Amino acid sequence: MEEECRVLSIQSHVVRGYVGNRAATFPLQVLGFEVDAVNSVQFSNHTGYAHWKGQVLNSDELQELYEGLKLNNVNKYDYVLTACDPVLGDKWDGEGSMYVPEDLLPVYKEKVVPVADIITPNEFEAELLSGRKIHSQEEALAVMDMLHAMGPDTVVITSSNLPSPQGSDYLIVLGSQRRRNPAGSVVMERIRMDIRKVDAVFVGTGDLFAAMLLAWTHKHPNNLKVACEKTVSALHHVLQRTIQCAKAQAGEGVKPSPMQLELRMVQSKREIEDPEIVFQATVL
Repeated sequence: MEEECRVLSIQSHVVRGYVGNRAATFPLQVLGFEVDAVNSVQFSNHTGYAHWKGQVLNSDELQELYEGLKLNNVNKYDYVLTACDPVLGDKWDGEGSMYVPEDLLPVYKEKVVPVADIITPNEFEAELLSGRKIHSQEEALAVMDMLHAMGPDTVVITSSNLPSPQGSDYLIVLGSQRRRNPAGSVVMERIRMDIRKVDAVFVGTGDLFAAMLLAWTHKHPNNLKVACEKTVSALHHVLQRTIQCAKAQAGEGVKPSPMQLELRMVQSKREIEDPEIVFQATVL
């Protein structure tokens, strides 16, 4: 009998659509993990819609939920998955912009990142955390070394605007994993992936990516290449099914709405479980 692996997922929750806990819980369960989901935010729908309603838990309310788990001695987890992956900001048209208050940056750098095993920043977030700009692959690798020095053993820059030899329609994913071999020495694995862009705006892809990377690094603890290939390929299949369904619903020449662009997670169950590898990683 396979050993049970438990995950505590602390993220936002929406009643409709897939973002936060809804985007993370389903793929983890499909891949064999027991998930306890704590909803730090409870919204009617994600904020990509024109309107949303709901509540945000404060720290005391979040602590109270955890105390209930602790009192019943059901707070033993193999992993804790949070939206602090880290959610700081992004680049649009080459310019970076934070979508959290700037005074949270020192909290991430000094409190959150040092206790994380895996972080999945985008290029802008990696620059913010390291205090160093990325203009080349060599600089990106140096930034990942700085992030390793802060604590995490696995760092994946999920989207970089570095030039791809395959053209401007591609984004770069860079990964770095630090681990010890049986002899006790440190081994580093670096990978790069060139991913074709999708011409649509989705919500929840970061949560889905983080959940699947957690699952596949658990299943392939000494092979970042395979873990990233399965994660990125599964995400690609979900997005392709989503955009195809959205365009069919919207009609020819009509831009799909946020409702039509909700991630098709349930319909992609087979691809999440056993993704066909459509993007290969290069070991650096």
